[in-house]
Amino acid sequence: MNDMIHTPTGDASADVAAYLQQHETKSLLRFITCGSVDDGKSTLIGRLLHDTKLLLDDQLAALESDSRRHGTQGDQIDFALLVDGLAAEREQGITIDVAYRFFGTDKRKFIVADCPGHEQYTRNMVTGASTADLAIVLVDARKGLLTQTRRHSYIVSLLGIRRVVLAINKMDLVGYDQGVFDDIAGGYAMLAERLGIEHVQCIPLSALKGDNMLSASPNTPWYDGPSLLQYLETVEASRDHRIAGFRLPVQWVNRPNQDFRGFAGTVVADAIDVGQEIAVLPSGQRSKIARIVTADGDLPRAVPGQAVTLTLADEIDASRGDVIAAASNPPETADQFAAHLIWMGGQPLLPGRPYWLKIGSRTVGAQVTEIKHKVDVNTQDHLAAKHLELNEVAYCNIHLDQPVAFEKYADNRELGAFILIDRQSNGTVGAGTLDFALRRAGNIHWQHVDVDKAARARIKHQQPRCLWFTGLSGSGKSTIANLVEKRLLAMGRHTYLLDGDNIRHGLNKDLGFTDEDRVENIRRVAEVAKLMVDAGLIVLVSFISPFRAERRMARELFAEGEFLEVFVDTPLEVAEQRDVKGLYAKARAGQIKNFTGIDSPYETPENAEIVLETIRNGPDQLAEFVVERIY
Repeated sequence: MNDMIHTPTGDASADVAAYLQQHETKSLLRFITCGSVDDGKSTLIGRLLHDTKLLLDDQLAALESDSRRHGTQGDQIDFALLVDGLAAEREQGITIDVAYRFFGTDKRKFIVADCPGHEQYTRNMVTGASTADLAIVLVDARKGLLTQTRRHSYIVSLLGIRRVVLAINKMDLVGYDQGVFDDIAGGYAMLAERLGIEHVQCIPLSALKGDNMLSASPNTPWYDGPSLLQYLETVEASRDHRIAGFRLPVQWVNRPNQDFRGFAGTVVADAIDVGQEIAVLPSGQRSKIARIVTADGDLPRAVPGQAVTLTLADEIDASRGDVIAAASNPPETADQFAAHLIWMGGQPLLPGRPYWLKIGSRTVGAQVTEIKHKVDVNTQDHLAAKHLELNEVAYCNIHLDQPVAFEKYADNRELGAFILIDRQSNGTVGAGTLDFALRRAGNIHWQHVDVDKAARARIKHQQPRCLWFTGLSGSGKSTIANLVEKRLLAMGRHTYLLDGDNIRHGLNKDLGFTDEDRVENIRRVAEVAKLMVDAGLIVLVSFISPFRAERRMARELFAEGEFLEVFVDTPLEVAEQRDVKGLYAKARAGQIKNFTGIDSPYETPENAEIVLETIRNGPDQLAEFVVERIY
């Protein structure tokens, strides 16, 4: 029985080991395919996988079957079906989501992201490009450079990809005409120069027929450059890091017991040795590396790409989101930035509206304070803008509620890229790259004062608060707030009423009623109310304040228990019947634009501390209810 067991010879074992070692040490190229819809991106990837013999028999059989049912190539194989895996993609013959595929040749390993071409799925293209080293921008030879070609090329440039293959596809449909190729290549060369794309390789292709995919095609004797696969196998694989210095964003504080406290994360730049001095940002505390711990045991050194746990020689405070860096060259910290931003939200970006910003493993509160300009993706012209719509790109100023460690995106993508998150839905609504810190804020510091809010409140014998009355125009906010203030004044309380109409005669007289101006209107009033509460007053704010995001922004300015949202709940039809100022009638007639409840939404409070139903009780009863609620 033992005679039937075949043991590999020493030479065979060595060959296997050598092969495995060669495979493990092959370089990895991450690239994307992008461009306009129907330019052949999925077909190109499918053809690469098929012609490099990387499909198993069952995959090839499934592809042939799917081609008969869903294909667009008659009796021929439809290579796009290898990548378009969603049912909706096959039904419509388009790419919707980013499809990632891994393949390899004898020379290199590849991860390719097939990005959608439709404008509405540009956000998915941003996702694919964020980790790529190279972009294949496809162009249909019959159509030339289109708007989406320019948009994707701009995003490629914005995300720091400096190597592009311009794949001029479907050359078979233009008779392999060199003139067509030269015209498109020349036009793209001018675009690439404007965008700062340094390396462009133009290749004439027919992804469907296989021309110039793996080797030179006899149909293009006038082209003497590399085939697509030849270029992918030999092009420089990685981006240059311009920062010399260790960087590790802390993802998790590893404390399994009282004797061990380590900081886990992935090294994103340079190497670190045991004993090397480090700084923890943004606090700036310093220590030395005591151990580099991994699942396979301790290491003397950690290098980029490794997931490790670091222990420090000193007990210093560090948590998720902090950055451990080489003390000799730490990153900067700041709370205001100039940044490029791609807006991916269905609702427009409004300056002043609060969002979450995530950079590395750190999440902080953020506001876009100013849109410097938006960019016309066709001409790269800078255009004035007060808000951003879906897929628009802009250069903005951003303010954070606390400082973060960062580096310019051109120097370090991991510490220079961020996303914006909607605070209500938790959906990603924007992605951007940091350019530089706005140093003007660095000269401003909190000035210590000896008389504080508590002292001012004591002398007034009251608890300072902000009562924020919100509701439709005509709901009765101002009437009830006025009655509440009269009752509080009769009780000897120190109060002040901030009314929406009155404020617009002075502090906010420069603001209109667009969504952008409404956000700024609430921001200013909330800051004034905060100062008045700090003075020890009970502040009553009567504003429509239609958006939940801005009311939440106002709430976050105050300490726990200081902010009470009072929802004056009046149905639209009742408020419209009252129409004391005649505003609803004008809005219905189109004489007033952006009127809340008519052509601008009112977002009902979800968790107001006080709800006043005006159709059941009169103003005096409701005012008394508010006073009883706070005393």
